[in-house]
Amino acid sequence: MPYSPESLQAFVEAAALGSFSAAARRLRKTQSTVSTAIAHLEADLGMVLFDRSGRYPQLTDAGRQVLGHAQEILAADARLQQLSVRLAAPVEPRLTVVFSDVYQLDPAQRVLQRFAEAFPEIELEWLDAEGRDVLELVDAGRAGLGLLPRQAQYPDALVAQPLAHHSELAVYVASDHPLAQAGVRAAAQLARHRQVRLSAQVDHAPPISGPAWTASDYLMVMEMAEDGIGWAELPRALVQRYDRGRLLELRVPGWPRRIHSDLVWRRDTPPGPAALWWAEALG
Repeated sequence: MPYSPESLQAFVEAAALGSFSAAARRLRKTQSTVSTAIAHLEADLGMVLFDRSGRYPQLTDAGRQVLGHAQEILAADARLQQLSVRLAAPVEPRLTVVFSDVYQLDPAQRVLQRFAEAFPEIELEWLDAEGRDVLELVDAGRAGLGLLPRQAQYPDALVAQPLAHHSELAVYVASDHPLAQAGVRAAAQLARHRQVRLSAQVDHAPPISGPAWTASDYLMVMEMAEDGIGWAELPRALVQRYDRGRLLELRVPGWPRRIHSDLVWRRDTPPGPAALWWAEALG
């Protein structure tokens, strides 16, 4: 092909982030390298992909059409690389994964059973964590693979792979909580009641209500909500699987929220065949 994966990656990142400098930081390259790669891609394709007349580059009509094809090519290239690893690399004897509770195993998909059949000799350790804790466990090498809600930025030492998997977060209260009887007025009354939330949310999102109770994982947040401590935003799949019939979902504007997830691993420790199996199974 007349263009390189590096030029396609520079183009896709610049389109996603809205600037060549941001793309350079994400790719750990200089801005001039990214600008040159995109210029070469434009020359190879014979079209202008970005309008550079303003402060920030804007996709042209041609650029918007090329973007989807570029993403497909990069996705196919990633799948090919993963296939080569799976076929050539030795299977890791042990794999530790750390997943946010936004991801819940679907019994119908038999994910764990299929993994056990594909890698009968591997030792698997499954950890639960949220937010920064997922990133810290992977960054420290405690876990080889992490799954968490998509973040705006990741540490330079980590690689993030977007997943097709998504979760839905909805607002829940105990069936005997005052908000349960509020009906359509519940949205206006949220701020009058205690919110129960993840500790990981505190630093980047202020509570909607006054003083909030926090917990380090969604299961504890759910238990507090079941006990009537306050209202909580919880993954629907988690509630469907573990609630004891004590929670009521509130219909409020802005919820349910769709949350996309990313897989992360250390840049200097590429995933082996077993870790790549998870990337493909969730992909």
